[in-house]
Amino acid sequence: MRLDDLARPATDAADRALWVVTTFASPALANHSVRSFLWAAAYGDVHGIAYDAELLYVSAMLHDIGLVASFDSHAVPFERAGGDVARVFAAGAGWAPERGVRAAEIIERHMWDSVDPEADPEGHLLEIATGLDISGRNTSWWPDELRTEVVARYPRLGIGPEFSACFAAEAARKPDSAAAALMRSGIADRIAANALDTL
Repeated sequence: MRLDDLARPATDAADRALWVVTTFASPALANHSVRSFLWAAAYGDVHGIAYDAELLYVSAMLHDIGLVASFDSHAVPFERAGGDVARVFAAGAGWAPERGVRAAEIIERHMWDSVDPEADPEGHLLEIATGLDISGRNTSWWPDELRTEVVARYPRLGIGPEFSACFAAEAARKPDSAAAALMRSGIADRIAANALDTL
């Protein structure tokens, strides 16, 4: 598996989702979103997990949009806010309401401890991909060469400290959130030790 084997879906919705994340998110967060799609797609391809590439791509681009100031909610966790943004995005893209609901589910579930690949393949793939990219979880599941290529083309740009700061702010304002639970579990240390930052 090489980076050139992976491609962004050639759809209008995918183009617009990339525009949203690169317009509103920081460069580090935007690159994280792109890498998350690439990790997810690569794992799915290698392991024979069938997935909807457009749905996975749009969800990957928008999965952390709730951490961005323009879309940050004081009332709900960032993954719920991001899911709601995805539903609005889907309506604007002309998707059926059910497809927008699926995008929201994928985004919300990326914060779960695990997602059943048979019940939700896109949710499973995004959950494991973001675990790799943020905290370096299960690094060996992806080939060394692919990891090096992806990080070279989409640099990390200090995503670790930025993401830890976002989660700390989320946890302080929303102590019952998944982000708060992760902060209590020591995710900041795992983020700081992510082996992807040494590539």
